[in-house]
Amino acid sequence: MKTSNKRILVTGGGAGIGFSIAKAFSGNGNQLIITGRTESRLKSAVAQLENATYIVADVTSETDVNNLVKEVKAGGGLDILINNAGTGVAYNLLNGESAVKNGRYEMEINYFAVLNLIDQFVPTLKESKEAAIINVQSVASYVPSAILPTYGPTKAALHSYSQSLRITLEQTAPNIQVYEVFPPLVDTELVKDFNGPKLSPDVVAQDIVDALQQNNFEIRNGGAEHVYQLHLQSPKEALALMNTMEATA
Repeated sequence: MKTSNKRILVTGGGAGIGFSIAKAFSGNGNQLIITGRTESRLKSAVAQLENATYIVADVTSETDVNNLVKEVKAGGGLDILINNAGTGVAYNLLNGESAVKNGRYEMEINYFAVLNLIDQFVPTLKESKEAAIINVQSVASYVPSAILPTYGPTKAALHSYSQSLRITLEQTAPNIQVYEVFPPLVDTELVKDFNGPKLSPDVVAQDIVDALQQNNFEIRNGGAEHVYQLHLQSPKEALALMNTMEATA
């Protein structure tokens, strides 16, 4: 699909992968809308982008999402929805922390908030001649990590849902394409305390632009492709490789 002259919404667009995605789409006649909870970050980000605006919104807040949908519709609709906002909690399952509490927190942001945004925006996306939904996931969608024990399941759930959504839209609204992004560790604030090689968020962002232009619906960045292929060949070896990663704090 084309990546120019599009109206694009990026959640969590004020920093990290989200800001890099916004930068990668900036220009080329695109209109960018970035969202996040911290207005100061959004202001700083918009100042570095071409033809961009921001809307302060917490994706887990029904009120904020309803307002976001209204503003986007009033501004001219939407062509590309990029569900980037996410979180992860690093902890040991036996250190006394509540897996239920952490899992619910992560699931609300990483899964249910994404489903809600898609539900809300699909009617608008259907009005676009050529539209896309891009769900930013993780290599942990395929292979779990013991130091992110309840994060991986949220991404695995999103992967399963995305596949179902893709099949459904191919049959009912073929103008809307569904893309999934599976990065490894990316050099952002979220994983600053993790050891291991980290991919630049700018590389992840450019991979997304390239994938849209090539209609490549599953984007495995950097080392994620190796982990995925190993997972297909030997799940046990992939699990061992994934769990060489450690948190330093």
